[in-house]
Amino acid sequence: MKIKIILLSSLATSLLLSGCWDATEPQKMYYVDGLGIDYKDGQYEIYLQLINFTDVAKTEYPNPQVAPAEVGQSKGKTLEEALFKLFRSIDQNIFWGHMTYIIFSEEAMKDKNTVPIIDSVLRYRETRYQIWTYCTQDPIKDILLVTPVLNKPLTTSKLSNPLNTEDKETFVKPINLRNLVIGLNEPNYEIGIPYVTINKNWGTENRQEQETAFIGIGVLSKDGFKGFIKNDDARGTQWMHDRTQRGETTFKLDENDYLTTTLEKIKVDIKPIVKKDQVTFDVEITLNARINGFKTNVSEEEIRKKLIKEVKKEIRTTYNEALAKDIDIYRLSEHLYRKNVKVWKKLEKDGKIPLTPSSISKLDININQLKSGRKTFTRTINH
Repeated sequence: MKIKIILLSSLATSLLLSGCWDATEPQKMYYVDGLGIDYKDGQYEIYLQLINFTDVAKTEYPNPQVAPAEVGQSKGKTLEEALFKLFRSIDQNIFWGHMTYIIFSEEAMKDKNTVPIIDSVLRYRETRYQIWTYCTQDPIKDILLVTPVLNKPLTTSKLSNPLNTEDKETFVKPINLRNLVIGLNEPNYEIGIPYVTINKNWGTENRQEQETAFIGIGVLSKDGFKGFIKNDDARGTQWMHDRTQRGETTFKLDENDYLTTTLEKIKVDIKPIVKKDQVTFDVEITLNARINGFKTNVSEEEIRKKLIKEVKKEIRTTYNEALAKDIDIYRLSEHLYRKNVKVWKKLEKDGKIPLTPSSISKLDININQLKSGRKTFTRTINH
């Protein structure tokens, strides 16, 4: 009798358990990987990239019939209105927890349009602070439809995981939403966002392929968009922070010969020098360099001199290009704020201190190691 009572009690108790009745089955959800945002004619225009997870789990034999992603498009007076309009044409629940990146158009970054966008994204409980942020002048939909080389899953793309290729080259420092919010809330209240474009350097026997590439930055401030710095004008940014794992620079050896060197283990020290009400900055950079290929016999000392001259030139070029757009590209104002807040308070205006081309008064480049690979500083093959 006691056994029957225990069994009946257990059965009655189990009926009170809620279980997972309110959970949505994974195969009945759509997963957001990327979000593109534009601003036209007073309205937000959004592009939602839904990723196909059957493609993520594929083997080395991809299914050509499976679309890696689809991109939806909608407009609204606010970001939320545009999303709700898009929801009307979606037949499954949407999960935002796997979203990896956001792309802003140039117009979306102007006139403080970005601030409410960032606020909306971060307020939603499923999104994360680790979402990568980019900017572009290319059509956003075209970027969202680019698939990785060799038909790899979209979760391995450059936009979904920009850290994949950092050990090859760190031309532009990746920025996530956490970095973006910190950069806009602390002096100098500006942040550089990687600029992404589409290039057509790849191809198969039958067709030309497209891939995304980082070629510069777009600078955003708490008051709006400051402008783009791209291509060779942006080269100096990679030498002015410790996040750069690897980069290259090319310079002339003689009238007809060029040399490309790989720069690694970059360490940057920026010191503000205060004299009365004037502030300048001493910059000291330590790095390792590796020589790739060259045609002429050349001494180690000659390579060191020309390499140091080229790195200095790139840093100055980027700095002056940024000054022309009223951008504190190397966050010199923040360095003063961190090391001498009393002087910073005296000089700052909206978080920035006055800067001129001579504000970087000292720029020292120290090459800790100059490696020539397997050979000495002579040609591998002599004629």
